[in-house]
Amino acid sequence: MPTSASLASAPASPPRVTRDRRADLTVALVALALAVWVTSGLWIDPNGRAITVNSSDQALFEWLLAFGGHAVTHGDNPLFTYLINVPDGVNLAVNTSITVYAVVFAPLTYLIGPPATFLVILTLNLAATAVAWYWLLSRHLVRSPLAAAIGGLFIGFSPGMVSHANAHLNWTAGWLVPLLVWRVFALRRPGHWLRDGVILGVLVAIAFSIAAEGLFFTALALGLFVAVWALHPANRVQARAVLPSFLRGLAVTAVVAGVLLAYPLWLHFAGPQRFHGTGFDAVIHSEDIAAYAAYPRRSLAGEAGFGTSLAPNPTEENSFFGLPLLVLAVGCFVLVWQRADARRRATLWALGVVALVFAALSFGPVAKVDGDRTDLPMPFDLFGQLPVVNAALPARFALVVTPVIGLLLAYAIDQLRRRPPSGKVAVAWTVGFAVALVPLFPTPLLTSEREPIPRFITSGAWRDHVSPGGVLTPAPLALDVYPDGQRWQAYALANRQGEFAIPSGFFLGPGGPDDRGRIGPVPRPFGALLDQAARSGLPPIVTEGTREEVRADLEHWRIETVVLPDAVHGAKWPVDEDAIRRTLIMLFGEPERVEDVWLWRVQEG
Repeated sequence: MPTSASLASAPASPPRVTRDRRADLTVALVALALAVWVTSGLWIDPNGRAITVNSSDQALFEWLLAFGGHAVTHGDNPLFTYLINVPDGVNLAVNTSITVYAVVFAPLTYLIGPPATFLVILTLNLAATAVAWYWLLSRHLVRSPLAAAIGGLFIGFSPGMVSHANAHLNWTAGWLVPLLVWRVFALRRPGHWLRDGVILGVLVAIAFSIAAEGLFFTALALGLFVAVWALHPANRVQARAVLPSFLRGLAVTAVVAGVLLAYPLWLHFAGPQRFHGTGFDAVIHSEDIAAYAAYPRRSLAGEAGFGTSLAPNPTEENSFFGLPLLVLAVGCFVLVWQRADARRRATLWALGVVALVFAALSFGPVAKVDGDRTDLPMPFDLFGQLPVVNAALPARFALVVTPVIGLLLAYAIDQLRRRPPSGKVAVAWTVGFAVALVPLFPTPLLTSEREPIPRFITSGAWRDHVSPGGVLTPAPLALDVYPDGQRWQAYALANRQGEFAIPSGFFLGPGGPDDRGRIGPVPRPFGALLDQAARSGLPPIVTEGTREEVRADLEHWRIETVVLPDAVHGAKWPVDEDAIRRTLIMLFGEPERVEDVWLWRVQEG
């Protein structure tokens, strides 16, 4: 999750903060308990359940974990593969490759399988994000452990984080952000620019390999914050004094990160199967202005019926703070401002600018209010065509506002505990915090059973029907809406059964409108026929011309075997397996029954 950052609120030599080990342990345990609570539906049966609203992304990240571990242990390229999207392959550097996670957790993936490893990482991401923000707050920004705990737990389990917990291992890795903030402002220290630059460069490389989009947002927010903070009259003298050391450290950071990321960056911007921008509509994937005052679905307020459908989908409730919290945040800002010295006011000013700018960017090219699109142009309309920016979903800029609110909450509580108000005022503040935060308490993610991986795969029987490294395809072809093929492949790789390739797949690649990216490859007739049967329940009309087109597709993909399980997982809609089987019979004749699947051997390996 990106941030506005604010370590600059501390002076160059921050006051020593007494460490409270009991508070540290308590916050860590609470964060872990909340993370398990949010993901509890998956813990019931990690291998048999999926996140209801986003089983496709879950399958993708499980595949990435299995493939990354397999690539490293077998000496393959972890950033490009020909195992999916035969024959063109997939450039994983322009996808969400989570390479660091795949490598670090490879032993666990081999031990307990990709689905369980996915769940472990998702749970740890949520807990670690809250703990990392608590650490930054308690060690550098506030004196009260309670203030740091509330700020950290709010950020770690904010509506945006819980929303992205619907299978986004990249965006839930919010623990990276406070570490980046900490190391960026460490560059101010004189005499340590080389060491601090190296540390930050390594951290940037790690962040790029886990959450490149989040790193980009963090860099933008930090850049804006530092510029506003440094130009404030109260900080200009200090800014000039630390500028040489800061710039030297940034230069070292750029060199170190550039060396570590040279190949991934080349693949990203100049490698095969690259693309520029995405196929996602920036107007659709923008934040509704009313969403800032709305409540998220996975919260107590949402369970009570106050949730809305203002987000483009359930994984993108990036603001949804609720009106009481917005009012409380303004009140916290005013409270801290009134009691602040000039330098603290400079920090508050910079935080406010960052929050307003990123909120405005989140509105996308044109404003939407309560679901109604207006003709009012927004700032993103000016910047949305710039390189790199055109690959970002504008709604996600709202995630930057969350740490700003968390920091304001922590600052205010710290002030209130250091200088307690009178009885009635104290009660009013307590009630205000309760009214704002209790409705946002997260509820568990929605989960449901998913179709099991067929015995044909788990028993290794597939090896008798596909040549080594040959191409097998599930029916329908693997896509984001039909993720079975990549789940099967992930199982085979993680269980050391060997390799089979699949055509198509869930990935981002070239071929979208206006030379932008798209999900999966450009459709071909064979995949379209199976998709039509799966959705409609009606087999298409098959002519000799149809068969010729299908034969051409089989040759293009080098498909040897077509496999239809008894139950196909549809990530967005139910699948009619009988209609698919009848379509395949019209194309290839009667199938074999192998284990628990229908199988057509269409080409010799």
